[in-house]
Amino acid sequence: MKTLLLLLMLPCMHVLAQPAVYTTADAHSHNDYQQSAPFYSAYNLQYGSIEVDVYLSQSDNELYVAHTLRDVAQNRKFEEVYLKPLSEMIQKNNGNVYEDSTLKLILMLDVKTDAITSINKLIDLFMKYPAITKCSSLTIMVTGSKPHHSTYGSYPSFLWFDGLLSSNYSKEALSRIAVLGDNFINYSKWDGHEQIPPNDWEKLKKAVDKGHALGKKVRFWNTPDFIEGWSKLIELGVDYINTDSIKALAEFLKKNGTRKT
Repeated sequence: MKTLLLLLMLPCMHVLAQPAVYTTADAHSHNDYQQSAPFYSAYNLQYGSIEVDVYLSQSDNELYVAHTLRDVAQNRKFEEVYLKPLSEMIQKNNGNVYEDSTLKLILMLDVKTDAITSINKLIDLFMKYPAITKCSSLTIMVTGSKPHHSTYGSYPSFLWFDGLLSSNYSKEALSRIAVLGDNFINYSKWDGHEQIPPNDWEKLKKAVDKGHALGKKVRFWNTPDFIEGWSKLIELGVDYINTDSIKALAEFLKKNGTRKT
C-alpha cells in the first residue's frame, strides 16, 4: 500500500511549492546596474535575484557593466562593481550570501557580446573568487548571449543558465538551467490597466505551470512594473517579480505580499 501511494505521489513531487507570502527574496532587480548604488541597493533590500549586463571589450579584454559599446566609456568594470563587494559580503557572512543563511541570491549575467568568448572570460574572473564559486546560497546564471544548450554540461558546475518557457530542452540541458522565463508580451499585451483577457491569463498560467512541472523557477520580463502588475504576477505564482523600481516593490511586498489561493 505504501509503495502504491509513493508511486501515485511521484508525478507531483517535482512541482515547486509557491510561497504563501512574497518578500524581496522573490524579487528580481532588472538592470540592477542602473540603480543609484549598483549591487548594494538591491542587496541591502535582500533581493533574491540581481541582473547585470556584461560587455566584453575587445580593446582591452575587460568585462564591463554595459549594455552597449558606448556604455563601456563609463569605465564600470564588472569585477569592481559586483564581484568584489559580493565576495566581501560572503566572507563577512561566513560563506553565506546573506547574513540570514536561509536567504539565497541569483546573480544573473546578461551577456551582451559573443557568448563563448565572454563566458570564458567570466569563468576566468570568477575563478579568482572562490568565496563566490563555493557559496551554496548563490546561483551564478548566464542569460542573453549563450552557447547552444547542448553544451551547457561542458561548463563549470558553478555556472548555470536560464531557459525559455516556450522552448523544450533535453534532460541534460535542464539539469543546468536554473530559471525558465519568457517575455510577457509574447503572452499578453496587458499594460496593467483594466483586466487581463481570459485567454491571455490561461496562456500565462499554462506557461507558469509548465515551468513548475519541470521543477524550475519562473520569471517574466517586460511586465507592467507597478502595483497592478506585481499583484497579477503574485496571483500567477511566478517565482521572481521583475522590477526596475526596487524600493517601491519592497514596500509593496511588506504590505501586500500574501498570495491569494
